[in-house]
Amino acid sequence: MNEKVRKAIFKKVSEEPFAKKFGLQLIEVHEGYAKVEMVFTPDMENMFGMAHGGAIFSLIDAAFEIASNSHGTMAVALNMNINYLDSPEKGAMLTAEAREINRTKKTAAYNIIVTDDKNNLIASCQSIVYRMEKPLPFL
Repeated sequence: MNEKVRKAIFKKVSEEPFAKKFGLQLIEVHEGYAKVEMVFTPDMENMFGMAHGGAIFSLIDAAFEIASNSHGTMAVALNMNINYLDSPEKGAMLTAEAREINRTKKTAAYNIIVTDDKNNLIASCQSIVYRMEKPLPFL
């Protein structure tokens, strides 16, 4: 992976207001791959005291966004299909890993999984992006 792109993505994620709000931490990025972590905090609970689907989606979307833009050109989501499989325990560290499984000139497909700190599978997602021919604007 281009080192300039890697450093720019780490910097941009650390500055992003939404990432700060949810405590999203970029752990690792390679071409077509990203690993992002987040602690399940009380303000992420739904009306049942379980993890809100929107919080889990935010973690998935961050990993997807980073992996799909890791080639140094802009990519925007076309579709995301999420399966919520389990609810994490309160205070659990959640990890999303996004892996590129196919890439063409115009699209790319990704598998994203979310696990907790006990390696329980929390969610899985299949996603597709449209690949633009524009460099990342923050490079």
